[in-house]
Amino acid sequence: MANLIKPREPAKEIFFNDLIVSKTDLTGRITYANDVFCKAAGYSETELLGRQHSIIRHPDMPRAVFKYLWDTILDGREVFAYVKNLARSGDYYWVFAHVTASRDVNRKTVGFHSNRRVPDPCVVRDVIAPLYTELLREEHSHRNGKDALAASYQTLINFIAAKKVSYDELIFSL
Repeated sequence: MANLIKPREPAKEIFFNDLIVSKTDLTGRITYANDVFCKAAGYSETELLGRQHSIIRHPDMPRAVFKYLWDTILDGREVFAYVKNLARSGDYYWVFAHVTASRDVNRKTVGFHSNRRVPDPCVVRDVIAPLYTELLREEHSHRNGKDALAASYQTLINFIAAKKVSYDELIFSL
């Protein structure tokens, strides 16, 4: 009798109530993960420490969003963003992230700090998920990765411009 492979159930959304906190070094390796982060992601603290933060990057996340996030942080500004994260189980959880640079006493950036809250599910459903789907569609319509990122990023910038507000004003108006 042949071995039957049981199909994987569709991914489920994970919900959390408290603040998720993590810190990384300059290369994105996790240096701190609170219990809420560990539980939502499905990893122990030991399994997360020293790993790249991208371990929780969901494939539904457009690269353009991360480009905007990193460009903003590396410019010395804080950023708020909606992010869909991937749990170890294959399930997912949405967060409203606040990401800042961590600085030493001389104001030199030594890492990054992120606090993540539960996002408004209506904002995710009605605005963010459709926008991210459009950004991904744009990314996937190009063969060249650089062109894909540029096109998706321009779509994001055009979306913000159409609202006639800054990125921050848009994010906080949702």
